[in-house]
Amino acid sequence: MEDLPTTPPDDDFPIRCPRLGHQISFSYCRIENNGLPCFKSLDCWHRRFQVEAYFRQRLTEDEWSRAFSRPTKPKVLSLLELIEQAKKAR
Repeated sequence: MEDLPTTPPDDDFPIRCPRLGHQISFSYCRIENNGLPCFKSLDCWHRRFQVEAYFRQRLTEDEWSRAFSRPTKPKVLSLLELIEQAKKAR
């Protein structure tokens, strides 16, 4: 994959976001997680450019860990938590 570009595509090159279900640009993925990259960024963009190298050059070890190394919850668990929060809000 070394023949891939080292810089991200411009905003006029969107891809489909598996989380949101519509087209987004890399500039959104870079900051989606409270200013940190979306945890799916590495998966979504690795065929377009050298995304891991891009983030490793720009993030501290702590930022990298917070963005990509944290265990993710299964979708069902996240949905159950959202349902519980909605019940409590009533």
